[in-house]
Amino acid sequence: MLQTRLTARGIGLKVLTGEGAMIDTTTASGRLMFGIFAALAEFERELIFERTTASIAAAKARGKHCGRPHELTPKKIHLLQKAMGKRQKIVVDVVAEFGISKAAAYRYVGPNGELRADARRLLAMKGNPRINQPGRQFAPNEAEQ
Repeated sequence: MLQTRLTARGIGLKVLTGEGAMIDTTTASGRLMFGIFAALAEFERELIFERTTASIAAAKARGKHCGRPHELTPKKIHLLQKAMGKRQKIVVDVVAEFGISKAAAYRYVGPNGELRADARRLLAMKGNPRINQPGRQFAPNEAEQ
C-alpha cells in the first residue's frame, strides 16, 4: 500500500487547516482517522459500482440499450440494404450519404445487400423479431418500427 511505503520512508501527511485538520499520519490517532476515511471511501466506491451494475442489468432487462448509440436506425439499415443490394451507387457514395464509414456499412449489410449479424441484432432489439432472419429483405414499413 502507498501509505505503508511512504511511512517507511519517513513521509507523513499533516492537514493544517480546514475540515480534515485532525489528520496527521505521523501519529497513531492520525493514522487511525486516515484509515477510517480510506475504508469509507472504498466502501462508497464499491456501493456505486454495485448500484451501477444493478441499474444496467435492470435497464437491459427492460430492453434498453446501454452505451454508445447505434450508428444506424432500422430505417437507415433498410435504405442501406436496398442501395447495397441493387448496387445503384458505389459504396463510397452510399456511406457518404449516411455519414458512416465503409467498415460500419459492411458491419450491418453485406456487399450483396444481405443483413449481417449486427443489423439483425439491432432490428430485433428495436422490436422487429420477424426481420431477424439471415438474407431476408424487408419492407419499409417494417423498418420504421
